[in-house]
Amino acid sequence: MINDKPSIEKLRWIMAQLRNPETGCPWDIKQTYASIVPHTIEEAYEVADAIAQQDYQELEKELGDLLFQVIFYAQLGEEERRFDFDTVLAAICEKLIRRHPHVFDNAALVTDEEIKRNWEQEKAKERAEKNNADNLSILADIPNALPALSQAAKIQKRCSHVGFDWPNINQVMDKVEEEIQEVKDELQGSGDGLAEELGDLMFAVVNLCRHAKQDPEDLLRQANRKFTRRFQSVEQQVNHSNKPFTEHDLLELEHYWQQAKKQEKTIK
Repeated sequence: MINDKPSIEKLRWIMAQLRNPETGCPWDIKQTYASIVPHTIEEAYEVADAIAQQDYQELEKELGDLLFQVIFYAQLGEEERRFDFDTVLAAICEKLIRRHPHVFDNAALVTDEEIKRNWEQEKAKERAEKNNADNLSILADIPNALPALSQAAKIQKRCSHVGFDWPNINQVMDKVEEEIQEVKDELQGSGDGLAEELGDLMFAVVNLCRHAKQDPEDLLRQANRKFTRRFQSVEQQVNHSNKPFTEHDLLELEHYWQQAKKQEKTIK
């Protein structure tokens, strides 16, 4: 029996017991790398949500859940003799030291720009070594499973590092307006290319967010939370009116919406 004191070793021991073919948990035993991916993504989002809510007591719990996902993958790797938790640790330690020569070596990287440039150069070397190709695309290894907004921002960031980017945000805004006009043209025409033009518009808006040094995924989550909060206020006002939602016309609902916005400004 391992020491009862909380530690990584205790967590690894628990994981091994859960995966024990004879005495373990039937659910844990049948899991694979692929089957636990959705749980990993969910746990990562729960961490992000706890931070957004500034619920640090919940964050403590969610970080534990996320750490368990890493332990789970490491256990699978150890069982298949591919890797284990120690090799995972060794890899991340080596990478962090190598990517921070200004901290762990004598490299003279002072500005944020110099640090970012070195970081991207190291990542480029890693991609080339991983694929063993000198002509590897800079867009290689961007995960397809990333949320679409984050994936678009990452694609644009990679292209920017080789100079394929608008030099200033005003030109980016011009591109957004151009895409809006193309959407309007489709709406007034056959509409056959509407889906494509809407996609182009979304991609251009992501680029605008990036140039404004904002994370598009985070901005949309904030907008979602704001809309949800305001709509719930509308629902409360509807309930207080003693008239069903379906009997309110759009003007009445818009009035409730404006009241919700005004109330938020008053609180601020």
